[in-house]
Amino acid sequence: MINVEQVAGGYGNKTIVNHLSFSVQQGELFGILGPNGSGKTTLMKMLSGVVPIQAGEVMIQGRKLREFSPKELAKVVAVLPQDTSLPFAYTVKETVSLGRYAHQSGLFPVWKREDEEAVQRAMEGTGTDRFADKSLDALSGGERQRVYLAQALAQEPEILLLDEPTNHLDLSFQKELLDLLKKMTRETDLTVISIFHDLNLASLYCDRLLLMENGHIHGLGMPSEVLKEEHIQSVYEMDVQKRPHPEVPKPQMSILPVKIEEDEAPIAIDDSLIRQNEAFIALDSPILLKTLSAGVIGAGWGWHRSFVNRHVDKDYNNDHFKEEMKQFLEAHHFDVNETIGMMTAVDLQYAAYQLVEQDGMSVLAVVTAGVGNAVDVSRAMEHEQMMQPGTINIWVFANAHLSEEAFVQAIMTATEAKVKALFDREVTDPLTGTFATGTSTDSILIAATQRGTKQEFAGTITSLGKAIGKAVYESTIQALESNRGREAF
Repeated sequence: MINVEQVAGGYGNKTIVNHLSFSVQQGELFGILGPNGSGKTTLMKMLSGVVPIQAGEVMIQGRKLREFSPKELAKVVAVLPQDTSLPFAYTVKETVSLGRYAHQSGLFPVWKREDEEAVQRAMEGTGTDRFADKSLDALSGGERQRVYLAQALAQEPEILLLDEPTNHLDLSFQKELLDLLKKMTRETDLTVISIFHDLNLASLYCDRLLLMENGHIHGLGMPSEVLKEEHIQSVYEMDVQKRPHPEVPKPQMSILPVKIEEDEAPIAIDDSLIRQNEAFIALDSPILLKTLSAGVIGAGWGWHRSFVNRHVDKDYNNDHFKEEMKQFLEAHHFDVNETIGMMTAVDLQYAAYQLVEQDGMSVLAVVTAGVGNAVDVSRAMEHEQMMQPGTINIWVFANAHLSEEAFVQAIMTATEAKVKALFDREVTDPLTGTFATGTSTDSILIAATQRGTKQEFAGTITSLGKAIGKAVYESTIQALESNRGREAF
């Protein structure tokens, strides 16, 4: 569709874009990234024919760009610039209708049915039809941006060039606009080339990305290839961290602010922060902790301040258990957004906790353990699937800075410690009679202060792993012994 071959250009004697080569396929949503001054807008103006090409060629459908007349080019390429304005107070529909100029002919052009249908489709697709008769001056910046997009779409172009299309739009309209563009590339083979400042939006919606730096190509390819920490840190000169999107296989970049001294002050999570009663056992942290958990509330990765293990009857059964748990937390004045909540049928007075110090760091483990529904995981196929309240809940609080790998290894190490405790206490699966490895609905939490020396690993023989293993093992043993012979056991 478009081939850019060793293109260079700029303004006057100043070259901004330096010998770029890339191609864009039909039906592709192609994103251009780069900091201010990198040449993004100049490149876009060169593709649209506004800025002359000093060297190289831009080929559109196999034809040189410079061979197109302005009206011919307008039938193929539509442009939505970053800043758009009209000298007169047109209505929305009149503004959108200007997009049909390229399709008009003769001294006195006739408005045809296909012109009206194209305008209506463009307005409906952009949500501007509901204020079609309003004056453009009466609209907000975001509404005007959508009107100008509708004008560009009314041209019925094969290629759409956009310079920051989400500029002035709130989050919902950004999503609507980009969803629309993505849909059009799939359903109508519209080719979209767009400049983005938001790296994460570009990653979510673009098929490929071009990353520019000082008029040159720094990176070109799929989002996963271009959006790498080393590339973004080099081009934008800032610290970032790459994370996967939680729902789609696209990378997301998180900006890392400069840490202030207050954020680095040591914080100790220990048993003095625990409070318990018949209804729950809770730990209230003075700071938000980075967490990885399997809680009823707050599962997955997050940052949390409160940790609640709630007692429920062993016959507890509620189809809306998450909503009911939220109501419980709110009734006890916990902020659901900052709380991890678990459930257990174990009497909470038999909870056990252990603080272990190791090589300048410490780990607090909190365990509730009853094994009435103990399972040997190797024989789990012989059990019926029954959702019961978790009977071994393990909390691990690390007064340390953990890498993501260390978080995952911490779960492995804590699980190994739990299994060893069950083995040493000869806990068996009541169905199979073999040694149990856990219960049918165990739950676990790893939380870290993210302060102090960074711990890259938490395997069993690392300093952190040793502390976790000892704390979890001893707490599990204590909890099992305290609860032995009770109904929930």
